[in-house]
Amino acid sequence: MIEIGSLRPDDRAAWEALARGYKRFYRTEVPDEGYEEMWRRLRRGDEVHAVGARVDGELAGIAHYLFHATCWAAESCYLQDLYVAEAARGRGAARALIERVAEAARERGAARLYWTTREDNVTARALYDKVAACNGFVRYDHPLAQRGPAARGPAARARHRVAPPDACLEEGSPGRLG
Repeated sequence: MIEIGSLRPDDRAAWEALARGYKRFYRTEVPDEGYEEMWRRLRRGDEVHAVGARVDGELAGIAHYLFHATCWAAESCYLQDLYVAEAARGRGAARALIERVAEAARERGAARLYWTTREDNVTARALYDKVAACNGFVRYDHPLAQRGPAARGPAARARHRVAPPDACLEEGSPGRLG
């Protein structure tokens, strides 16, 4: 049985194991303090949000998402990270996580929900092609040299170790999805 809901304080270790699995899949390194910082941000829930998928009572999948303004339309919802443990794949957890994020986006009045993935992530794309449409945009990443206090934090250090650019992505999308 799959249950989708908010992350709880006692999910910390299971969440980190899943987040590390996601980052490992995309060959992206995050220092230990980066996970601690992200957990605090998720618990606050004011900038980034998270939901979890429990399979047989165990946290087996996570989705991180955020809302942002756009120039020409209402606010958009960006599903930044989606990851389900290998042992729980193929049981509907990823689809259920996407639907929960879509529900949150509708409740907030967002104009759209979108995400990105690597072009070669054929397993995830098989699902995504069933629940969404690839819009044909290609994303480019321009590296920025960080200066000042933000350049010294764990999030800034993590920004400098990013996997290669993706294809078939929303123009200007701020991150990746697995």
